[in-house]
Amino acid sequence: MVGDGGAAPGAGDGRPLLNVGLSGKLVVLTALFVMIAQVLVYVPSIANYRISWLRDIHATAGVAALALASTERLPDALEERLLTSTGAIAIALKDGRRRLMLTRDAVPRPVDAHADLDHITATGAVLDAFDSLLFGTGRILRVTGPLAGSADLIEVVVPEDDLVDAMLAYSRSVLLISLVISLVTACFVYWSLRRLTVRPLQRLAFAMNRFAEDPADVERLIVPSDRRDEVGDAERHLRCMQDEMRRTLHQQRHLAQLGLAVSKINHDLRNLLASAQLFSDRLAGLPDPTVQRLAPKIVRALDRAVGYTQTVLSYGAVKEAPPERRLIRLRGLVEDVAEVTGLAQHSNIEFSLLVPRDLEVDADPDQLFRVLLNLVRNALDALERDSEPSLVRRLTVSAERVGAVTVITVVDTGPGVPARAREHMFQPFQGSTRSGGTGLGLCIAAELVRAHGGTIALVGGPPGAAFEITLPDRPVDLAAVRRAAGR
Repeated sequence: MVGDGGAAPGAGDGRPLLNVGLSGKLVVLTALFVMIAQVLVYVPSIANYRISWLRDIHATAGVAALALASTERLPDALEERLLTSTGAIAIALKDGRRRLMLTRDAVPRPVDAHADLDHITATGAVLDAFDSLLFGTGRILRVTGPLAGSADLIEVVVPEDDLVDAMLAYSRSVLLISLVISLVTACFVYWSLRRLTVRPLQRLAFAMNRFAEDPADVERLIVPSDRRDEVGDAERHLRCMQDEMRRTLHQQRHLAQLGLAVSKINHDLRNLLASAQLFSDRLAGLPDPTVQRLAPKIVRALDRAVGYTQTVLSYGAVKEAPPERRLIRLRGLVEDVAEVTGLAQHSNIEFSLLVPRDLEVDADPDQLFRVLLNLVRNALDALERDSEPSLVRRLTVSAERVGAVTVITVVDTGPGVPARAREHMFQPFQGSTRSGGTGLGLCIAAELVRAHGGTIALVGGPPGAAFEITLPDRPVDLAAVRRAAGR
């Protein structure tokens, strides 16, 4: 089982210590996004704050203006107190045709900006708010609007510095709250994402690195968790990939060992076969009729065996020689296969040869012989496996020509191909139909048939097994035919 953690970033893995990992990036990005959201909220909120501040000043000035309207003249001390309480420089009331004013200065100050509370738009409020923040220091602002509950107009002249100070204090409060919210949100997001995503990803990366160090070690396989989300799917897919890779490596190692073993015996086998060829040549010179009948078959079998030893190293490199196709009589080739395997003289197995005598096939004779030899030997093994005398033991080889394609069928009445072998048919070391088999026979047959541009497939059974081979003729080069006809 693989643990959750790994080496710390920067600790011997070649990365700089200051390199920000995924967790750090999540914290920074989360804080940044929250700050951006707070900025988007701040823009209308600062505009609303400015309007509220101006309305409060205007409402307070309205109270003072009502006191002025009731007496038309207030004591100087009371006027000063009213202006001080509102923070205004001057307050004016337009009551019909009258205009009453409270002011600190005998000479009115010039007004730098004007705010009409009765005509406010959303865009104008935002622009005026940032205008006050950026350029309001030292300016004089006039605020106008109707008196609450009447048609009288109130004008208030105030220094804009007070408004700027209030807006800056509000901005600092919003900034502080935004920072706190950003940090708290970032911490929660960091904790949750690290627990839900980052640590499982670290576990996956650690499992892949550990498995890559020694794929053959079963202890290095990841044990998927019970999660049903994407991380759990990734863990299960990784385990399937590791299992498949282990099977592939085991198969490749098996093939490598087989190639090494074949290489070791190839030299000695060729020497032995060369000696057997010399003996067979001497036997061919004897006048005995039986020897004269059997000697050519022995010579052909030895020639084929020598040819196989020449190509065995090529097969070990997963490479077969390209077929040297010729036009051959299929029935004679099948009879040679039956002779070599002893099928023609077998006492317990009935051999049925249903290949027309005039049927010709365009193929490499040696390679097609190997294909049929492997199929017939597999069928013989299946038929000889059970000694029950009442069983029907029959092997049939038939063929027909369909247009430019030759179809060859090898059928037996044995127990059939097991379901497990069907799943890995024509794969080395996995498609064997019997215990202890390697499955190389079917693999070799499939490779040779594909080299001819044909197909091989299991088309019947159980009971029994039926293999069908399709071999197309070589395609005709129409351009070459036309050139030859034009000569």
